[in-house]
Amino acid sequence: MRVLTHCLSFGKPRSLIGLWLGLTGLLAAIALSSLLYGAGDIGPARAWQALQHMGTASGGEARFVLTELRMPRLWIGLVVGAALGIAGALLQAVTRNPLAEPGLLGVSAGAAFAVTLAILWGADTATLRVSVAQLGALGGCLCVLAAARLQGIGDDPIRLILAGAILSGLLHSLSSLILLYDQYTADEIRFWVVGSLAGRQLDDLVPLFPSLGIAALLIVMLARPLAALALGEHVAIGLGHHPRLVRLLVIVVVALLVGGATAAAGPIAFVGLVVPFAARALAGPDIRRTLWLCLPLGPIVVVSADIVSRLVVPPSELPLGVLTALIGAPVLIGVVRGRRLPTL
Repeated sequence: MRVLTHCLSFGKPRSLIGLWLGLTGLLAAIALSSLLYGAGDIGPARAWQALQHMGTASGGEARFVLTELRMPRLWIGLVVGAALGIAGALLQAVTRNPLAEPGLLGVSAGAAFAVTLAILWGADTATLRVSVAQLGALGGCLCVLAAARLQGIGDDPIRLILAGAILSGLLHSLSSLILLYDQYTADEIRFWVVGSLAGRQLDDLVPLFPSLGIAALLIVMLARPLAALALGEHVAIGLGHHPRLVRLLVIVVVALLVGGATAAAGPIAFVGLVVPFAARALAGPDIRRTLWLCLPLGPIVVVSADIVSRLVVPPSELPLGVLTALIGAPVLIGVVRGRRLPTL
């Protein structure tokens, strides 16, 4: 516990703790709403009654909807939201670019393309898909890091986003060609490829736990070096940190988080942009404070968007990726149209 407190220490603890508790309370209310509201015939009243009698054999259809349909997608939404929010904050910190986001820079597209290939080649286990998605995300991360090191691209946030858009477009085109080539693959991932929590099961989370545990451990180790790196490489070196090693480990963490989230719910854009943006607005630029707030903010965004996706076109559902794009696009436009991009 001392190590965790030391690594993730922050200034003004009372204000941050109060803010974190408030966001956690909001998340609890949104999670309850996720269980009560849906696109089917089970309304809030019946769902609430089934929730009250969860430990009994009564409930019938309502109890089935809660336990087999809504609760699994809630848990997956919580994990995916936290993973994408934290991954976005880390990616923005390591590239020093407030526009850096896994969906915009090709990281999510790399994971999705890798999963598409895995399904084409007959991969039918969730564990294999998670591993393949993480390798694809790692490839996308390395491309982003290489682009960020290029003179004229890494120094310009807009050019870096354009480079990421080109990579994403290329990977999406290749994925589309595969879907046209193989009908089985198209049927398997048609709804998944736009990002959705519908139809997911709790078993889909099990393969994520080892990699998420490793990622959490690395984040605890990297929080202070990243805060030092934000002051400049020379300052970080003077404090005993190794910037290249820090960047490499951050890329590994981002690949683990984004790859796992993409394997579970498909590529969900803009969460990694909106969540860190909101966290910095609430807590300031310190990466340690930002990471703490991304933990509840990510699930808040994803689960809220999932609730809306069920209710806007009943009895059908909109893909979750469509809702997050509608939320994130105005944020992206607002940041780009600002007089100057905030420095990280």
